[in-house]
Amino acid sequence: LKRSAWLAPAPQRLSSGLPVNIGVLFVPQQEAWVVERMGKFHRILEPGLNFLIPLLDRIRYVQSLKEIVINVPEQSAVTLDNVTLQIDGVLYLRVMDPYKASYGVEDPEYAVTQLAQTTMRSELGKLSLDRVFRERESLNANIVDAINQASDCWGIRCLRYEIKDIHVPPRVKESMQMQVEAERRKRATVLESEGTRESAINVAEGQKQAQILASEAEKAEQINKAAGEANAMLVRAKAKAEAIQLLAAALAQQHGSAAASLSVAEQYVSAFSKLAKDSNTVLLPANTGDVTHMVAQALGIYTTLTKTQAVKTQDEMPPAHGDPQPPSTEVLKAEQATSS
Repeated sequence: LKRSAWLAPAPQRLSSGLPVNIGVLFVPQQEAWVVERMGKFHRILEPGLNFLIPLLDRIRYVQSLKEIVINVPEQSAVTLDNVTLQIDGVLYLRVMDPYKASYGVEDPEYAVTQLAQTTMRSELGKLSLDRVFRERESLNANIVDAINQASDCWGIRCLRYEIKDIHVPPRVKESMQMQVEAERRKRATVLESEGTRESAINVAEGQKQAQILASEAEKAEQINKAAGEANAMLVRAKAKAEAIQLLAAALAQQHGSAAASLSVAEQYVSAFSKLAKDSNTVLLPANTGDVTHMVAQALGIYTTLTKTQAVKTQDEMPPAHGDPQPPSTEVLKAEQATSS
């Protein structure tokens, strides 16, 4: 049955029959009339007015030079992975040489149709089922090339071949549907995993940037704090230096020692009044009630430090041009008594 279907003749184009030679003939445009004289090829009539000899000349073939559309019947073919398909197509032809089309083959349209069917089966046998659907354009081009190589001696050229329908067995169609669904689920899973990965990467990048910014902020804060502390220390040192200078200037004035003695006495009384407020254990000197002795002791320490600084200053000063007078013995004895 399959072989008879393959060898079934293709539908023939409608023909009004061969024209009768009456001597004067008018050939329509896009047609070629093949004339035989006494049974032998004589010439091909061109479109327009033509003259023939009645009884001797006979119009044997009429070839249409237009593009011919032939429906290729449905046929079965087996793919590379042993899947049987039902496939049909459409063939577009044109007669390029009327002489070869008339004497090269008996029925050129039928011959080309059969060639297209056999070429289709051979090309499908080289492809798997998945590639048949993906490479329909390349499959059509291969069929056209194969037909043109074989039909060159027939004077016919195949312009295009298009596959109309591809019928797949029901069970194979179900398998393909399941495969498509699995592929879609796979793509969805992959896209979801990629989204999760990108989200985790973005979160990690954000945390990294936040830590970097926090560390930079902490660094800037520490730098500013250190700079502030340094400026504060400088300000306190300058204030203390100015206070010391003012104190030294005040002590150098008249009755400065008496004022210093009064300040020390006031501080001593204030410190003594705060004893035993924070703790029950207090260490007191032996002569706690002798304020005069404490003030004298403080002033003695101050005088000793002042004299030592004055001696260092005199040692560092360069000697004068005149011979300096040495200090008197009485002054030295008074200074020793004061220091003791």
